[in-house]
Amino acid sequence: MRPTATALALGLGLTAAAQPTLAENRIDRIRPDAPALAHYGAWPIGVRTMQFTHADQIDILNTTADSEPRYDRELTVEVWYPAAEGTEQGGTYTAFLRDGVQEVTLHGRAARDAEPTTGETFPLIVISHGYPGNRFLMSHLGENLASKGYVTVSVDHRDSTYSDQGAFGSTLLNRPLDQRFVIDQMAALDGPLGAIVDADTTGVIGYSMGGYGALIFGGAGVTLASTGYAWGTPNGLLERHLAGSDTLAELVDDRVKAIISIGPWGMNTGFWDAEGLAGFEKPLMLMAGSVDDVSKYDAIRGIFAGTKNTRRHLLTFNGANHNAAAPMPAPEESWAPSPSLDFTPFEHYADAVWDTNRMNNIAQHFATAFMGLHLKGETAMSDYLDLIENAEDGVVAQDDAGKETAEHTQWSGFPARSAKGLRFETLDKGQ
Repeated sequence: MRPTATALALGLGLTAAAQPTLAENRIDRIRPDAPALAHYGAWPIGVRTMQFTHADQIDILNTTADSEPRYDRELTVEVWYPAAEGTEQGGTYTAFLRDGVQEVTLHGRAARDAEPTTGETFPLIVISHGYPGNRFLMSHLGENLASKGYVTVSVDHRDSTYSDQGAFGSTLLNRPLDQRFVIDQMAALDGPLGAIVDADTTGVIGYSMGGYGALIFGGAGVTLASTGYAWGTPNGLLERHLAGSDTLAELVDDRVKAIISIGPWGMNTGFWDAEGLAGFEKPLMLMAGSVDDVSKYDAIRGIFAGTKNTRRHLLTFNGANHNAAAPMPAPEESWAPSPSLDFTPFEHYADAVWDTNRMNNIAQHFATAFMGLHLKGETAMSDYLDLIENAEDGVVAQDDAGKETAEHTQWSGFPARSAKGLRFETLDKGQ
């Protein structure tokens, strides 16, 4: 039977109620079938843009065999934080597309320059994009985690953004250095925002080259061979991150309690071996697509197997490529060809198989569980990480009262039938 006009109007009204703002390019959408921990938390969110300057750094872009000039490395960051009670939510961001030319407007929940809450402190989470990328690429995680009682800071890594992409060697050397420097800067903040930052309890989330940097920052020193690649860092400067070196030992930071590395690049090109990976001792969660052809899924599995000195997890999106979990939904403007690229910008954000919004929600869920356990000591979060390996093997089993029975193996927090296509593995320290 065809629905009446009244029924259609009611249906559209219900949709509008579920989606209060239907503006394009939203970074904050939670699907009706999202896992439990993906949903936004109780805190209103504030956001502000800040500039940090890392003085007297090696200028890789102008380094030659005979000269290693120095420069002041300027970094722009976006900081999300729990805002004062009653803060009206909603705001926009202006961001460059992948082509580095066109600017687009993104819509989220955070209030620009809102007053921070007072009276307590919150763990810090550093978010580090890929090559190239920008500080908005994982803004969905920045907002979402801030609503749950974290201060999150996402970095524009100089020489590695859409607008200033430069020699790859800068990214190879500077990623873990930028991550450490941003923690130092956040720890040194004064004023109301600085008063709520607990930088002594920090997590790091990195994607692709951000994931590479996070692994080094966590103690995974690089191989000697990788320090001499002709296309890499000049003059052997990457030896600063060499496995077993004093400079790597000085970089590893006790303030960092947990690391999430999404599609980390590097193992596929020989940047780590057994010795290097054995130096990683932070709690680790890896996320990856099973057909990643950039960082290579088998290489990511090699990282999972080789980081033997910590308990670690690997979340796999079966059938997904390199854009699994991390990038925000492709802005509408990215669907059109760009004269600056030989591919459609859409391809930088989207996956051919998986819905980006769904992957974002799943990443938000697992990041909430993992960071809650390791940064806040929320032991109940371990229930969301104690899972059968293949989600599709999960069984929903409840008694007449709706209580789960011993036969229930459906992934915790996932509605029935909603965990298809996922795999979750855990290895304990020493395995």
